[in-house]
Amino acid sequence: MPIVGIAIIGVALFFDFINGFHDSANVVATMISSRAMSARKALALSAAAHFCGPFLFGVAVATTIGHDVVDPNSITIVVIFAALLAAIIWNLATWYLGIPSSSSHALIGGLVGAVSIDFGFAMIQMRGLLKIIVALFVSPIMGLVLGYLLMRLVLFLARGASPRINWFFKRAQFVTSLALALSHGTNDAQKTMGIIAMALVTMGYSSEFSVPWWVIALSAGAISLGTALGGWRIIRTLGGKFYKIRPVHGFTSQIASALIILGAASLGGPVSTTQVVSSAILGVGSAWHASRVRWNVAGNIIAAWVLTIPASALLAALLHLVINLLMQS
Repeated sequence: MPIVGIAIIGVALFFDFINGFHDSANVVATMISSRAMSARKALALSAAAHFCGPFLFGVAVATTIGHDVVDPNSITIVVIFAALLAAIIWNLATWYLGIPSSSSHALIGGLVGAVSIDFGFAMIQMRGLLKIIVALFVSPIMGLVLGYLLMRLVLFLARGASPRINWFFKRAQFVTSLALALSHGTNDAQKTMGIIAMALVTMGYSSEFSVPWWVIALSAGAISLGTALGGWRIIRTLGGKFYKIRPVHGFTSQIASALIILGAASLGGPVSTTQVVSSAILGVGSAWHASRVRWNVAGNIIAAWVLTIPASALLAALLHLVINLLMQS
């Protein structure tokens, strides 16, 4: 494989690593903040589950990312480089600011921006893009509603219980956080798999879009490593800035998030785990004590969600122009 091929796979895996580093908060924040598990154990458990997820639940999301967003004929090495670099830059910027933005939005926006500047909007596959947009924007609403309903149910079932029930909610988070980590690894690692599989077709190493086993292994390993290191700035935002997380909140929000993310992954919908987990935490908090939720923090996160796709698309378009200029000089 030439240097360009190795470089593009390397950049894709770096995006996958940053994805795990950036989004590790989604899985471990409530577990750490509610003191159900130490930070080291929580991150180790999450990393192991992230590695296993893509092997257990298939690659439907990878097919959506790699085949359904833009016309395969518009995919070039420059397009892939520009899309990945834009997503990486946006993820690092929002991580530095401690804002839980969406890696999914960033990557899709990058693809759309890079293809549009090179080939025009006609090469965007609107049916596939609409499927992704629906999944990305409906899933947080579902997270909010399901988090609220599950919290009300848990409060009803636990009425009159002694404080010892917190022991159950702490221990049960081992199972719920494992399910959430599996769902996150299943959904998010597949985005990198789709990009690498797309690159293999573009460079002529594959005659049709498919995801080889070694691509699954490398992608799962990269996101697992990033998760193990943990993005502490965002963990602090999700774990404490909305409201004081207690064991019951962690338990309930993890169940709601895992159900939605696994369901979307099985249908090939690349949802934002950041959005789903954040909205589930808000739903749980509003069912508990809406007045204690710091809604101004939620407003900042929503603003980042809205800006991510257009910002990453614009950034990818600019990077595409820069890369082309460098190649011509």
